[in-house]
Amino acid sequence: MPLSMNRDVFITAAVTGSGGTQDRSPHVPRSPEQIAKSAIDAAKAGAAVVHCHVRDPETGAPSRDLGLYREVTDRIRDAEVDVVLNLTAGMGGDMVFGSTEAPLPVNAAGTDMVGATERMAHVAECLPEICTLDCGTMNFAEADYVMTNTPGMLRAMGQMMTDLGVKPEIEAFDTGHLWFAKELVKEGVLAPDALVQLCMGVPWGAPNDLNTFMAMVNNVPSDWNWSAFSLGRDQMAYVAASVLAGGNVRVGLEDNLWLDKGVLATNAQLVERAVTIIENMGAKVIGPEAVRERLGLVKRAPVAKGTG
Repeated sequence: MPLSMNRDVFITAAVTGSGGTQDRSPHVPRSPEQIAKSAIDAAKAGAAVVHCHVRDPETGAPSRDLGLYREVTDRIRDAEVDVVLNLTAGMGGDMVFGSTEAPLPVNAAGTDMVGATERMAHVAECLPEICTLDCGTMNFAEADYVMTNTPGMLRAMGQMMTDLGVKPEIEAFDTGHLWFAKELVKEGVLAPDALVQLCMGVPWGAPNDLNTFMAMVNNVPSDWNWSAFSLGRDQMAYVAASVLAGGNVRVGLEDNLWLDKGVLATNAQLVERAVTIIENMGAKVIGPEAVRERLGLVKRAPVAKGTG
């Protein structure tokens, strides 16, 4: 097919994630203050969108605490730099089974399974412009961990996002996730002008070879907006690949800790490198206002303290 390079690219910075990276780099932010500062620094470096999880400030473990989300949201919205806020809605669907001979009952220490309303509570509280919708169930890296997102759960959460006026970012880890996302649009659960994040190289979803990547790209409807990323040392290669294939890009410490071999990165440094790659390719990095216009977003004002 002919090359259809994206000439106006937006960068998403995924600043912390929920993986076990908190002890592998001092730059992975933990507290709401650290997460917000890292997001703001990434915005100053050129990210139009910041994608945020929250963590227990003491341990760095992933959290669904509404107070932590509210503090991160308030700090980012009160900052002097403009940026589009994207909060995860992926927490609360984690199932860790027991041994292969006794899979049930599940491992309570690692399992975090809650209902759709609780999974969406922080989104309803903070009303970000975007939140994520992990559009499928999959075996996820660790031996007995399953990321669980049933069709019923996704329909319920997707409808909540639509009703709240928060744009879903469909997280697609394999082609079947895109298939179901198109079904959600067909059913009217999601709006037709969908936004997709292609998640490449995440065990055990779509491998990050270019043939699989283009199969994913070719399954995204032509009137949807999309971005892509891959993990670790392939993160910057996928900045170039995504732009060449017509998409936008995601970088950040959620997906990669390294700037160079042996050199730990900050979120701002990863964004700066992505900006350099994009501009050296002859494309332009666009800011948050242009992203809002493209995606049909409405900027949320800071919420008055003591309300909501």
